[in-house]
Amino acid sequence: MHTLSTIKVTGPDAFEFLQGQLSNDLRHLESNAEILAAWCNPKGRVLWFGTIWPVEEGYGLSAPAETAAAIAERLTMFRFRSKVNFAIVDEGQTVDPAFLVENGYPHIGVEQTEQFTPHMLNLDLLGAISFDKGCYTGQEIVARTHYKGASKRRTLRFESESPVAAGGKVSDGERDIGEVLNVAGTDLLAVVPLDKADSPLTVNGVKLTHHPLPYTIEYD
Repeated sequence: MHTLSTIKVTGPDAFEFLQGQLSNDLRHLESNAEILAAWCNPKGRVLWFGTIWPVEEGYGLSAPAETAAAIAERLTMFRFRSKVNFAIVDEGQTVDPAFLVENGYPHIGVEQTEQFTPHMLNLDLLGAISFDKGCYTGQEIVARTHYKGASKRRTLRFESESPVAAGGKVSDGERDIGEVLNVAGTDLLAVVPLDKADSPLTVNGVKLTHHPLPYTIEYD
């Protein structure tokens, strides 16, 4: 199980602050109880991915317990004169890694932070990115990738013949072409080139079998 914490972002400027940082449009919360969103670094690499929802005087963000403090601390670096406060609430919530892997939801823990763009993690397909909300951190790179159709690497689901570890390199027999993102038993998510999805792939010699995700990925 992955243990989750809640990062509470509150204060008079909470909306404006998060709207300028996160990939999704907080105005969607006017008609939704919660939405998915990501926070990227200026190079468009994902620092955080999770759920955001309204709380009193602000918003709650779900974050892995192992990264919540670092995420909150880094958010404060972007606060400047904004009237926002950050607090971490550990409520003992957990999420099943098998559910995440089977449904193609990436878990961005310590090992995965700042390694992948939102498109590599399928966040556009999961509804976690707004392409018409305006500027946010990393937005220029995310938008360029989207409109140029430049994302050749995606998160795909595989089954391994025996357990492998997150961070393991995916090989096509000639070279390393991708990386294991998350693991649940012998089910796993890996970021690989789309044109290699059904090639003979291995992780440290362990064979992988490609399985479909419950949402559609376009193969160019």
